[in-house]
Formats: sequence, C-alpha cells, structure tokens
Amino acid sequence: MTLPVFKKHDPPAVLAPMAGISDAVFRRICVEHGCDFTYTEMVSAKGLFYGGRKTRALIRVSEAEKPCAVQLFGSDPGIISEMIKALADEYAGEIAMIDINMGCPMPKITGNGEGSALMRDIPRAAAVAEAAVKASPLPVSCKFRKGWDDNSVNAVEFARAMEESGVSLLTVHGRTREQLYHGPADWDIIGEVVSRVGVPVLGNGDVFSGEAAKKLISHTGCAGVMVARGAEGNPFIFEEIRAALDGRPYSPPTEYERMTEAIRHTEEFLEEKGPRLFPEMRKHLSWYTKGMRGSLDFRRAVNTVRSPEEMLELLRSFRDQLVCGEAGEKTL
Repeated sequence: MTLPVFKKHDPPAVLAPMAGISDAVFRRICVEHGCDFTYTEMVSAKGLFYGGRKTRALIRVSEAEKPCAVQLFGSDPGIISEMIKALADEYAGEIAMIDINMGCPMPKITGNGEGSALMRDIPRAAAVAEAAVKASPLPVSCKFRKGWDDNSVNAVEFARAMEESGVSLLTVHGRTREQLYHGPADWDIIGEVVSRVGVPVLGNGDVFSGEAAKKLISHTGCAGVMVARGAEGNPFIFEEIRAALDGRPYSPPTEYERMTEAIRHTEEFLEEKGPRLFPEMRKHLSWYTKGMRGSLDFRRAVNTVRSPEEMLELLRSFRDQLVCGEAGEKTL
C-alpha cells in the first residue's frame, strides 16, 4: 500500500462509509477492534455548501480514529472543489483523505445524478474528480461499483478515468447499481481493475469473515479490503481479519461478550447523541443479536421500548438470560 494514511497494517482492513450506520461511535468501536482506517458517513457536498446543520454533524471525528477520511457525494465540480478546500482547512489534522462517493445506488441520490449515476456519465465523473484533486491538499480517493447494470459493466474504464484525473486510491464494490446489495459480489471485476490501473485498489463486497478477506485479496490482488455489512453488529470482524491475514488462530467472542459490546455501544451512542435518538440503535441491536437464542423475541421487544432506560434494561436482561442458558447447557 503506497498511501501513508494506511499506516497500521499492510494489507489494511477498513470500515466502509455507511449512511445512518457508521457514525463516530461505531467507527471508534471498530478501530478499537483493529480497524485500520475509517470514513465518515456519506456527506452531501451541496448540503455543506448551503450550511445544513445535520450535514455538518456527520463530520464528527473521534480521537481514536484520527485521522480518517471524509466521504463526499455530489456532481457539481465547483461545489465539490469549494467544500474540499473548506474541509481541509477546518479539519486539519483530523482528516487524512477525501473520498468521493460514486457508488451509492439509492434512488434519492442517483435521481440527482450523484452516487453511482456518475458511472453513466464518465466525463462528468472525471470533472468532479479533477476538481477534487486540484482543490485538495490531501489524497483523494473514489468509491464506485461494477457498473450501472449488467449491460453497462464499465468499472475498468471508469477506474482508468479516475486514475487519469489524479485520484490516489480506488475502492471497487463488486456489484452493479441495479443489484443494490443483492446477489454475490463479482470479485473478478475487482481483479480486472487492479490489473489495469497503477494506483492502490481496495476490494469491497461479501467480506463477512477473516477467511473471506484473505480470499478476496488472494483472488484479486487488491491492496486491502473494505468491510461494510460484515461489520454490522460485529466490530470483532476486524480482529478476525487481522488474525486470518497474519496466519494466527482466532477465537470468536462469546454471546456474553457480544452483548456486552452491544450494551457499551448503546451507552456510548446515548452519551454522544442524546436520549432522544435512542430508536436509531434498534437496527444495531438487531444485528448484534442475530443468531442468538431468543433473538426473535428480543427484536420484537426492542422495537416497542419507549425510552433509552427500557432499552438498556432489556439488553441487560437478555444478556443475563444468555448466561443462564450457557450455564444450564454446561450442567447437562
């Protein structure tokens, strides 16, 4: 890996920017479990330009992750340029890279010609990238997909255009926009991009275990892996990935340890964001408890709690039930 921002391990395992999921609290927890680098949630350049408070709040960097990357999305080169200059100045020392999102598949993003819609307009995408590189004193990276759909797989062409625009790092998600997050990721296309460009490439898609990360790197020759859904409810995956890449054995957390982390995550979320936003933790708790005994009943219950105190009480009670269940099994 040639970029100095990835200074912990080579190859690195990084946390993907996920809107509404990878906030500063979750990113900090992932770093503590071995994540090498983080990105803010996807931030609207236009929202920053017009002074949106909610947009600005997304750029909150914890001490544990400094410096990280800010991921911007937008299709206006002028606005992208101006916002990058402002961010680099305001967050000097806190951010190490600017990432441009050209892969988000959501209709509210693509409908404005942003995100993965830029893969259908390479000249526009190149103009955005060139403006970003020219404006930024920091390295600029770009995240994109296999293509728009199976009839327009253009990841290699797109990657070469980004490299020619001065982008220092590419991240390829091995699915088309049409696929959203369904079906298997195409690792072959990631390998094709790696072989056709001279800048580092991160592989993204279907990294749900340490072994998968190892196989992705071996299969594609990518410089590192980006983990998205594999980290949901499982920040421990970064420890697992590092063990796999280092050839060390790995012992997964017990259900008690997973629930203890879920409780800690909830407590830190409430401390940072305030009790009013406690419903946002429901999705995380659903992921933490996936596959556990009684998790279906737990998820039903957590979706009905009306206060953060009830949520924490339910979490602790569920953890205690798991411990009692484990004790009972050992006496059989």
